[in-house]
Amino acid sequence: MRATGAGATSGAGIGPFEALRSQLHEAATEFADGPGALEGILLGIVDDVDRAVREPLEIFPVCHHSPASALAMARRLREKQPKVVYLELCEDMAPLLTELRNCRLPVAVQAFASDVKGLPAEWAPLSVVAPITEASAEYQAIAYALDTPGVELVLVDRSSDHVFQWQSHETRDEDPAGSTGSAHPDTPSAEEEAALHGDAVGVEIGDLRPRFAELEEHLLRHGRVRHWSEWWHQYVEVPLGDAAADHDTYRQVMLLIGGLFRRLAPGDAGRVRVDEDRERYMWTRMREHLSATGTDPADCLYVCGAFHAASRVAEFGVGGADTFEITPPSGSTWQHGLIPSSHAAIEAQFGLAAGSVSIAATEWAKNVRRTKVKPYRLDGQAGTKRKAVAKRAPAAPALATGAPEPEPAPDRLSGFLRRPPVLDGVDEAELLGWSVDIVRAARRNGYLASTADAIAVFETSILLAGMRDRAKPTPYDFQDAAVTCIEKDRVPGRRDVRRLVEIMMGGDRVGQVGYDALPPLARDVHDRLAPLGMKLQQRGVQRALLDIAGRPELERCSDVLWMLRYLLPQGAARPIMGERALGERSLQESWDLALGTHQRSLIELGYEGVSIEQVLEQRLRRTAYAPRATTAAVLGAVEDAVLYLGSRRLADELGTRALEVLATERSVDGAPEVLRRVRRLLAYYRTSAPELPQWVESFVRTGYAHYCTLLPMAFTDDEATVEQVAATLGFLFGMERLALSLGCDRTQLELAVAQSHPEEPAKVALLWAAQVHLGRLSRAELRRRCDELLGNPLVVPSYPRYLSGFLHALEPVPQLADFVVESVSNAFGRLPDAVLLPWLPTLITSLRAGGAGPVPLLIREAGRIFPGRLAELDTWIPPWRAAPVTPPTARAARAPGGAALLRAHRATTEAVARLLGCEQNWPSADTPAPSGAATLTTRHPATGAALEALLNV
Repeated sequence: MRATGAGATSGAGIGPFEALRSQLHEAATEFADGPGALEGILLGIVDDVDRAVREPLEIFPVCHHSPASALAMARRLREKQPKVVYLELCEDMAPLLTELRNCRLPVAVQAFASDVKGLPAEWAPLSVVAPITEASAEYQAIAYALDTPGVELVLVDRSSDHVFQWQSHETRDEDPAGSTGSAHPDTPSAEEEAALHGDAVGVEIGDLRPRFAELEEHLLRHGRVRHWSEWWHQYVEVPLGDAAADHDTYRQVMLLIGGLFRRLAPGDAGRVRVDEDRERYMWTRMREHLSATGTDPADCLYVCGAFHAASRVAEFGVGGADTFEITPPSGSTWQHGLIPSSHAAIEAQFGLAAGSVSIAATEWAKNVRRTKVKPYRLDGQAGTKRKAVAKRAPAAPALATGAPEPEPAPDRLSGFLRRPPVLDGVDEAELLGWSVDIVRAARRNGYLASTADAIAVFETSILLAGMRDRAKPTPYDFQDAAVTCIEKDRVPGRRDVRRLVEIMMGGDRVGQVGYDALPPLARDVHDRLAPLGMKLQQRGVQRALLDIAGRPELERCSDVLWMLRYLLPQGAARPIMGERALGERSLQESWDLALGTHQRSLIELGYEGVSIEQVLEQRLRRTAYAPRATTAAVLGAVEDAVLYLGSRRLADELGTRALEVLATERSVDGAPEVLRRVRRLLAYYRTSAPELPQWVESFVRTGYAHYCTLLPMAFTDDEATVEQVAATLGFLFGMERLALSLGCDRTQLELAVAQSHPEEPAKVALLWAAQVHLGRLSRAELRRRCDELLGNPLVVPSYPRYLSGFLHALEPVPQLADFVVESVSNAFGRLPDAVLLPWLPTLITSLRAGGAGPVPLLIREAGRIFPGRLAELDTWIPPWRAAPVTPPTARAARAPGGAALLRAHRATTEAVARLLGCEQNWPSADTPAPSGAATLTTRHPATGAALEALLNV
């Protein structure tokens, strides 16, 4: 194999590029004051071109989504008719390529792995996509190989597993697949189409972009363009897309560009290693295939990026070294499928300028019409008619073994580099059509555009092209002219003029995966929703009406829609009318469906299972058994299992898991959510099952003891909020009867409350409410304490915090609603404005945060206490301000009152007298009674007074 580098010419002899080498040597000597580094780079580039064109296995360099590459590929395939096409694409994606005929381009071939083994777990899920458009050389090669009998398509690039195997943590974070996966300054704004690929790593054919930032900046500045996509279109795409550019010229120019960018790339060791390993991998695979099949290299075509075509690795060529060892797979489980793509998604993922892929599609259609080249297209693609299988044209006779290498192509590079640019005239019809179309689109989107604006866009496009030394306006010139002349000062609608130009050029073109190419899960979803009678493949939002009462078969569709709402992104399935709650089912439902728009997400569900029930069960288990799962999250999984799957088995399993997680928690952070979910589950099981599940009883029993243990610490912990402490008390008080019936001891709760010593006012109020509930504190004493707080000027500023605690206390002790109404009323009546007014927002937020908890209680209690009519308000006296009741000890001294009470209730008195063995002699009311009933009152005056106080006599 010939040596590489600047000294490769020594063993090459007189070749077709000797004249070019001499010219570059003279130029290097003149401009660099003698041969040196510049000469080495320039001559090395020529050596790269010479080496590639002399290779017996023809190398076809391409640029990603380049119309010129696609046109040259279609020409070469019809001329050469190769028997084997080697394509730079992940080798594990080969089985999916036959399904492209069931799709509408652009689509992307995807490899997806959620079960990660042998790779860092934080990378999961792994996703690799390779987008394919009609204006791409790879699609031409795929269509030719799949629709031509006797032609074999072999993918030779590293597998999807190796994409991640070869990346370290640093490389993975910075540049996942050796391609530009992050947004470039020229990428489009984040829109729906730009997110079709998600966070997937992109694998592209032909990463042709300068990796030397200074070089790219130099080219853009001297080319008078804004971004790299415009430079490529102006100085490479247009000249190579000309009908006069033959195959040899195209090949040598692309090899020259690839060699230039490669030799001027910065020395990033990690990226250089990945690039060279890819080239070693591909040449190793090609030699393995040639050796196994005995195919003549002259009958093969190797399609790869121009950057990789100008390779200098030892494994290069059919006669290269076999020293590269391919590592085994990592053990991850990979799923493959097709997902919809779009021009905007491709631009966003690979750092291309906004609208560049759309302009490429327009340029492709124009080149096909101008050159009359018949491109390849998969039979039946995008609704085309099935054609008869064409017979393969006879190939050129194979070279005999040991035959000399074919004569290399002549030097076309020198002539192309010296040729002046062709000054094409302005295509007035095309430019005028663009101007009219953009004005029409602008008017539809709210702009006040007119015919005068169309004329202005037309003339401004020509003016801008002249200012940029262009004889013919490019689509980028037209885009700038349209923005200048139409947009003016504001954007009246959702889209600006730049986006309208992209749409006009095909920027909103979104691919679609056909039904036959969908995974089994996606097809099952479409089949189960067929009774709705809707076009689910169609993009956009559609309204579905489900009359379940009239058509019971639609209940199964409802079940599917609720599961899709849980699994798919927001907006894919959105309920408008109807709800799904524990123990409740709607008789009528209305849905907004956008399954066609979210087709990628539906397809990726197919990588996780064969049915949505299986995927949902896997996700619920994943949530419950996550390392950082909380009790509330596991209880949520239990509720979802009952709600969407109706699976008692899965609910019991996840409920047992919730019990395990609860025992490991050392704080009450999740107490509010735990309380809400446990209440809902208890209400559901009490109404739908003859007895509570075993795990529910165990959870209540364990939770009672667990929260009793945590309660004293929660009262004193500064990080524990009042809502969390209130929810803890709510669990203990709300589950108390059930817990005691299951064997718990109430003493544990009493000890926990007795050991609590909070300092924060709101938590102090919570503790007082808990003591009232347990009977440790009377209401009179609680009222007295509140009066003392209001009467202490030092405590008055903090009194609203006590009230906040009482508001939260309604969660565990709802019977204090009347006292809370009293406390709030006293606060409004007695607190100064300087304290009351700042507290009002806190009061409102506290009530709103409580939701359906304290507000209805307060409203109902206030309605019972306050007068119902405005006229009664002036004379109304609050119950807590009524005349105080005489203490029992004071009434006990009034003996006549006790005698009067006994006389008023003579039957009761006689019965008590008989039980006590007293005589029943009733004197007249005017004379005292020395015996009998009078004796009873005399002997037991305290009892009479107590009865009198009890009956308010």
